[in-house]
Amino acid sequence: MTQPTLTSLAKAGGCAAKYSAARLEELLSGIVPADTADLLVGLDPADDAAVYRLDDTTALVFTVDFFPPVVDDPWTFGRIAATNALNDVYAMGGRPLLALSVTAFPEELPTSVLGEILAGAGAATRDAGAILAGGHTIRDEEPKYGLAVVGTVHPDGVWRKSGAQAGDLVALTKPLGTGLVLQAVRDGRAPDGALDAAVAAMTELNEQAADVLRPFTPHAVTDVTGFGLLGHAHETAERSGVHISLEADLLPALPAALELAEAGVRTGGDRRNRDFAGDHVRSTASEAVEALAYDPQTAGGLLVTLPRDKRVVLEATFAGAGLPLHVVGNVEPGSGVSLG
Repeated sequence: MTQPTLTSLAKAGGCAAKYSAARLEELLSGIVPADTADLLVGLDPADDAAVYRLDDTTALVFTVDFFPPVVDDPWTFGRIAATNALNDVYAMGGRPLLALSVTAFPEELPTSVLGEILAGAGAATRDAGAILAGGHTIRDEEPKYGLAVVGTVHPDGVWRKSGAQAGDLVALTKPLGTGLVLQAVRDGRAPDGALDAAVAAMTELNEQAADVLRPFTPHAVTDVTGFGLLGHAHETAERSGVHISLEADLLPALPAALELAEAGVRTGGDRRNRDFAGDHVRSTASEAVEALAYDPQTAGGLLVTLPRDKRVVLEATFAGAGLPLHVVGNVEPGSGVSLG
């Protein structure tokens, strides 16, 4: 009997499997916010991770993230899933410390496959300077994997998505298009090399980008994942009380991502992201660029705003570290998001 591939067992892969942002907001509205001054970041409003102050110099960053397979190679899937979870800590300005596996796995698949997933996750966790110290596994027809991660940050160094200010520039640290490429692979439409480029992006920790960014004290930071660039830009604009203007011609794309969008490739996450953010977005961009901007990302880069007068030094510092930085827009007075 032929062993099924990992992606054949998944209804949706990666962050495209996320619950819609609009429904998530409704779900979380029923939770009473904690009444403690030491919970620096919780559900009021929610961010990329929770942050709890231990003392004047140390706060814990805590997050959990898991999803179905995005690729068939188990080691690579484990590394991507772990990278995606670890990146939430970097998005809060922190550094990962400890991780636990969250695993759902069909019994009919060989345990060696799960072992490879764990090995890939372990490699990513070690690269982040953290420890994979255990976890929990249940039986499930659809495989799923991810991490619960604890990190640390100085209480005065927490990055939130709600601090963008008029006059800031808007920058991205990774190209967009993982959802489009992964969907094209599932549909048998991806050109040669497209998946390799997407995997390289999804297995890249945001650690180096965060380390370079930290001395610049950014006003707002989030990582671009399942809600797409426009979904995460909308969250940042709404919570900061500003307007974010994105320039369509400046959006970075993975190889073949725009061509696939022009050919009509879409994920289910595209529709959910439009339902969430569409009423707050004014776009004059092409359909393909819009699709790129709504595309759900897996282990995406950082979306950053900081004063525009820091641009020259910021770009030079990123270039000196051999890291990409894409300035894609501006923060202005007002509300909502524009793409054009």
